[in-house]
Amino acid sequence: MNWQAISFDWNQVRAFLATAEEGSFSGAARVLKTTQPTVGRQIGALEDALGVTLFERSVRGLTLTETGRDLLDHVRAMGEAATLISMVADRTSQDVTGEVTVTGTDLLSAMILPHLLKPLREVAPGIRVRILASSDIENLTQRNADIAIRHVRPDQPDLIARHLGDFRANLYATSNYLDRAGRPRTARDIADHDFVGNADPGLLMTPLHNMGVPVRPESFVMSSTNGTVAWELLKAGYGVSMQPETLGEVEPGVEKVLPGFPSLEFPIWLVTHRELQTSRRIRVVFDLLARGLAERVGRAPRSAR
Repeated sequence: MNWQAISFDWNQVRAFLATAEEGSFSGAARVLKTTQPTVGRQIGALEDALGVTLFERSVRGLTLTETGRDLLDHVRAMGEAATLISMVADRTSQDVTGEVTVTGTDLLSAMILPHLLKPLREVAPGIRVRILASSDIENLTQRNADIAIRHVRPDQPDLIARHLGDFRANLYATSNYLDRAGRPRTARDIADHDFVGNADPGLLMTPLHNMGVPVRPESFVMSSTNGTVAWELLKAGYGVSMQPETLGEVEPGVEKVLPGFPSLEFPIWLVTHRELQTSRRIRVVFDLLARGLAERVGRAPRSAR
C-alpha cells in the first residue's frame, strides 16, 4: 500500500503510535493524557480511513497485524525525522539541557557512537553525553545509564526496547597477514589460520563449526575481553577475527578472509527506561541514535516492547 498517497489525521497516528508502544489503549491514554475510549475511537477511525486492520483484538489484549507493523515503521521514521528537522528549524532544542548517559559495548562505543552523536552538537548543544562502555543491562535497571545499545532484547518489564535491525559480521584479516599466511580457498581452509577473538573462544567456535570452519581452541593465538583490543589485534596482523562488516569493509588494509563467506547476524536493540516518555533530553538522544543505527543496519527503525 502506498501510505504517502493517503491523508489522515495526525492525532489518529499519534494514538496508533502510542498504542503500539504501550501495548494497550489504556497505556496509550496515559501517555497522551486522554481517555481510553478516545484512543479506541481514533484507532478505529484510522483503520477506517486506511481500509485495513492495524490491531487484532482478543481477550489477551492487542496484537499488531502485519499491516500495523509495516505502518509503524513508516510512522516512526517520519516522526523521528520531523523531530530533528523541527529542532534545527526553530531551535527549540536549545532549551533542552542536562546529561544523558549512553552505554554500549566497548567496540561500538569507540568506533560507532562518536559518529552517530555528532549531529547532537548542532541540534541540542545543551545536552551533555557521557558514554559508558559496558555490556551490562543492569546499567539501566540500576539507573547508571539512560540509554543502552544491546545485542539481546531485555526482559525487564520497566524498560522500553526497540529492535533496529541486525548488524552483520564476517571473518577479516589484514592483507599483510593473508599475503604471509595464504588466502583460503574454502571454509575448511580458514581453520588452518591463526585467530584473534574474545576471552572465550567457545562462543565463536560453535557458529564457525556450523558454517564449515572446524577451528580449534589452540587456533586463538590472541584474545581479549575488550572488543576494541581485539579489533586492534586484528589490525596489527595477528590473524583472523570475526568483526562487524560496517567496520571491516571500510578499514584500509583489512579484507574479508573468504569472499562469499556467509555473514553472522546479531541484533541491535536500543533500550531505555520509561522516563523516555517525559524527558525531552533522553528522547532527543534516543531518536538520534535510533535513526543513525537504523541507517547503519540499512533499514528504518521498528518499535518494539
